[in-house]
Amino acid sequence: MALSPARVRLALLALALGGFGIGLTEFVAMGLLPNLAADLLPELWAVSHERANAQAGWLISAYALGVVVGAPTIAALAARFPRKQLLLACVAVFAVGTVASALLPTFGLVLAARFIAALPHGAYFGIAALVAASLMGPGKRGRGVALVLSGLTIANVVGVPAITFLGQQAGWRVAYLVVALVFVLTLVAVWLVVPLQPGDAAATMRRELGAFARPQVWLTLLVGALGFGGFFAVYTYISPVVTNVTGLSAATLPFVLVAAGIGMTIGNLVGGRAADHSIMGSMFVCFGLFAVSLAGLALTAQWPPALFVFVFLVAAAASALSPAIQTRLMDVAGDSQTLAAAINHSALNIGNSIGAYLGGVTIAAGLGYLSPTWVGLVLCVPGVALALVGVSLQRATAKRTTGSEAAGDVRLDEDAVLDRSLA
Repeated sequence: MALSPARVRLALLALALGGFGIGLTEFVAMGLLPNLAADLLPELWAVSHERANAQAGWLISAYALGVVVGAPTIAALAARFPRKQLLLACVAVFAVGTVASALLPTFGLVLAARFIAALPHGAYFGIAALVAASLMGPGKRGRGVALVLSGLTIANVVGVPAITFLGQQAGWRVAYLVVALVFVLTLVAVWLVVPLQPGDAAATMRRELGAFARPQVWLTLLVGALGFGGFFAVYTYISPVVTNVTGLSAATLPFVLVAAGIGMTIGNLVGGRAADHSIMGSMFVCFGLFAVSLAGLALTAQWPPALFVFVFLVAAAASALSPAIQTRLMDVAGDSQTLAAAINHSALNIGNSIGAYLGGVTIAAGLGYLSPTWVGLVLCVPGVALALVGVSLQRATAKRTTGSEAAGDVRLDEDAVLDRSLA
């Protein structure tokens, strides 16, 4: 039975609300990094704020690694199950993991909770993207993906700054409990308005994992990892950049996060439309803007207006990459659509982990809080190179296919001549 337009909009809104909660649980640690470091690593904080901030960055890396592990595992194992039930299970794990993050007492235990809370991240977005694509209809895959991701990007406009402010005033643990409440609301919304959709009855774990036998899948994953590695190298340590480099007060940080969130939202929506027009062209344009924005931030972050402008541009360029990478994976993964929709987020969070880690290494080495920005710029170079390799392989494959078809046509013509001569 066809759904009414109002029901479709409500279903998309419920899926986006899940993305909103995921955006909160993933990104709020960036704004509250000094608070986490001071509370969970008090001895190290007393010796060196820089080293404590760098180690607290492991919480972000742990979440990213949870996404990397969970996305392909859940997608491959659960592709046959009904999609609505999978979404509900993912949201329930988010809620429990986020509550545990808020209540556990030590750095090691919170680190483990962040890993567990991240396991359903990629599976949620992957399944939600498939549901949204079916609701949107043919020719609108990029926009369907962007709508699901819009919850995550909008979280960075209003949610993350608000939760950051709350965490600064009431403590980071209270902030995470509020995030858990968002997941409870999402659970209710998905249950009420998202329509039942069957899984892929023909899916098997072997078929889904077959995507990893395709070189183009690996190339696309690496492009996403490197691109978002550059973004998270910057975004993970944005709090100390604002206070220690630009010299603004901690109260200014939520406004900087709003600028980043607006950039993410606009970049995501523009990137979705651009991906529907030209996937690879969208990637190259976004990487170019990303590199220019990173260089601008590294050179001008001392001035408040420049900080806001370039944080906005860095976030917009990075976010615009995501729909193109997601759609590209769905194109090159063959029958492994559930896995393809999920592993994009593994790639992005490999980038998250790499960026947070490398940025922390450079800061701990005494290179300053802007050194992760240069790390991000360096990561752009192999990202663009791998995208070019992907285009070259695609063209070579197309030529071979065209040549084979032409040769087949010649053989058919020869057979027809022979048949006529025998007749």
